[in-house]
This record gives sequence, structure tokens and C-alpha cells, in this order.
Amino acid sequence: MTTYARRQSLLEILRKQPGLRVPELAQSLNVSEGTVRNDLDALENEGKLKRVHGGAVLNDQGQFQNNLFVRRYKQNVTAKFAIARQAALLVMDGDSILLDASSTCYYFACALSERQGLRVVTNGFEVARELAQNPSNHVILIGGVVNNDSSSVTGLLSEKIIEELHIQKTFLSCSGFSLERGMTEVHLAEAQLKRKIIESTQELFALVDSSKFGKEDLTPFARPEKIIRLFTDKYVSLEWVERLKQAKIEYVICEEEMVPAK
Repeated sequence: MTTYARRQSLLEILRKQPGLRVPELAQSLNVSEGTVRNDLDALENEGKLKRVHGGAVLNDQGQFQNNLFVRRYKQNVTAKFAIARQAALLVMDGDSILLDASSTCYYFACALSERQGLRVVTNGFEVARELAQNPSNHVILIGGVVNNDSSSVTGLLSEKIIEELHIQKTFLSCSGFSLERGMTEVHLAEAQLKRKIIESTQELFALVDSSKFGKEDLTPFARPEKIIRLFTDKYVSLEWVERLKQAKIEYVICEEEMVPAK
């Protein structure tokens, strides 16, 4: 394989599975890790991707339908990589799971690429598209009102559908988290739908990167005691770690392997 062909293959792999690390990319391409690092450096210099700890993010997210989602996708990438990969260990083949429309849950969906026979419910277009690439999965994109960002649906129809379901494991992110109000959302409709989701699930797992701690947005949807386990990243402050301990909230601090420079 020529250098050009290998780098095009690398871009295609990252487009389909953005959470892959250097060792996994090397295995997929059957080349050395050093070759992958050199390729990533070259592609970054060409403006085609951005190197991050734990992987790389494409600058051309042509697979996404909405620019607002692309913006969220590029924020706090290292943290989202780490959280997604750690939380994915909870999901077994054949599980029934629910994911929201957040960019964190999109990374989480990418981390589930090796799972088989999942039964997935989501209100997120990008999450649904990612998981539906595996033909063994049964993916339900719930109906409802398409939101302005065009990456999710909410509304009374969505809530009615959720009421009829019984979900084993639910993975939700949020725009803010505090001990006083729990998980909060900017948009009222998103928060209302997530309340209904929590009523229909056995276990709630919170995917909350460190930038969300101490931030309170408009509408709360999950009290801290509803959370079975909270996943965050290594940048969470020591103060917040202590506060989580005092509140008796089970938490996991997720760390990602560093991707060394060339």
C-alpha cells in the first residue's frame, strides 16, 4: 500500500471510528505505531485532522448533518474519548440500552463498535446512524419534533414512546452538573424527555466531563441519587472528587493513554 493510500485508509477508519488509539490504528492498517504517528502528524499538517490525547479528530466532519453538532463534537475531545471507552465496558452483547443525542454519547456509540446484537433506543440522529452501521444491532430512533440543531428529536410523541419501553441501562450526558440540582439541561424539551427516560430505565449512568461540574443550566432532570455511577475525566478537580465522595456518589475517573508526538 502506498503512503497516500494508507493515509486515505487512516482517514476513513477515523471517520467511522473516531475513538481509536494509535495501537488500534496500527493493527487495523498492519503497520507500526511509529508509521501511524508519522501519518497522523502529516495529516494534521495538511489540515485534515487534529491530534488529541488518545486519538485524532477529523477537521472535515462531512458525515454529520449539522454544524452545531460538529462544534460540540470538537469540544473536550480527550475527556469524551476517555469517558466513552470506560463506560462502554458496562455494555455486553445483547444489552438493551438508551443513549441521548449528546456528542459524548456519540463517542460512546463509537466505542461500542465491537458489540453484537445491541437493542438501542436513542433520540439522536448521529448516535442512531453510528450504531446502525452494525447490522446485528436493532436501533430505534424515537419519533418526535426535530429540534433546531437537527441532531435530536423531543416532544410529547417521544415521551409517549419512552413510556412503553423498559430499558436495562441508560447513558445520559448533560450541559451542567451540581450536587444541589443534579444533571441539568439548557433546553426544556430535552430535560423533559430525559425525565421520562429515567422513569423507564433500570440503571442510569451519567457521562459528565469535568467542564460541566459546578455549572447549572435551566432545567434539572436527574437528582444525584438517581445516578448509579458517574463517569468523568482526569481533569476533574480534587475539590469535586471530595464532594462526590461526601455525597456518596459512585464515580469513575477515566484516563486515556497519551499519544506521544513524533
